[in-house]
Amino acid sequence: MSSLSLTARDSTTMLRRNLLHARRYPSLTLNLLLTPVMLLLLFVYIFGDVMSAGIGGGGADRSQYIAYIVPGILLMTIGGTVVGTAVSVSMDMSEGIIARFRTMNIHRGSVLIGHVVGSVLQSVASVVLVGAVGVAIGFRATDATPLEWLAAFGLLVLFATALTWVAVGMGLVSPNAEAASNNALPMIMLPLLSSAFIPVGTMPGWFQPIAEYQPFTPAIETLRGLLLGTEIGNNGWLTIAWSLGLTVLGYFWSKSVFNRDPR
Repeated sequence: MSSLSLTARDSTTMLRRNLLHARRYPSLTLNLLLTPVMLLLLFVYIFGDVMSAGIGGGGADRSQYIAYIVPGILLMTIGGTVVGTAVSVSMDMSEGIIARFRTMNIHRGSVLIGHVVGSVLQSVASVVLVGAVGVAIGFRATDATPLEWLAAFGLLVLFATALTWVAVGMGLVSPNAEAASNNALPMIMLPLLSSAFIPVGTMPGWFQPIAEYQPFTPAIETLRGLLLGTEIGNNGWLTIAWSLGLTVLGYFWSKSVFNRDPR
């Protein structure tokens, strides 16, 4: 059996382990999933009429605000899901199972690959569930072509992969699950400081650079463009650059920490 086949076999085994773990202990995933759903319902039904005045020159109604906010909530869902990955990795490292894996004849990288692939699959499933809630309350993307839907799906997977590798690194450097959750908090906070809820141009001038020059804003604007036909501009290229950069950074960071960690 070739080295590539062994890596694929061991990674598949670790993926199955992580998915079974998530199925047996769903409380963390459900808690992280409830946050974007509650925010979606809160901003649509409580703040929707007020927030819609900030888009479309003040003439937007609630249905237009639903269309505006759902892409941002979908990206926030990914950010929240990968927090669970950081916690899961930290628990593995602190509970001694990784030490056991190190003594076994398995590919070292398969442990991390299993976490990453499992997290991406959970992120996609979470996005589908939150998207279903969005459709139930009135979100429609009827003008999007099949190619644009495919591109939107690819964007979500690419962005989820990037954030997951960063979350794995955060989990590896955290001494316990609580610290991992705190370290990964920016994954939830950054969408709140982006264009997810209101356009960047309506924010205070001193705050606009914070919202504009971060990874979530171009990803949200690209997703809006693909699903709703709004102007994408250079946001698509920025999203790809951010995603690839974070993936490379997270991969080498995680690999370096995992290989030298004595636990």
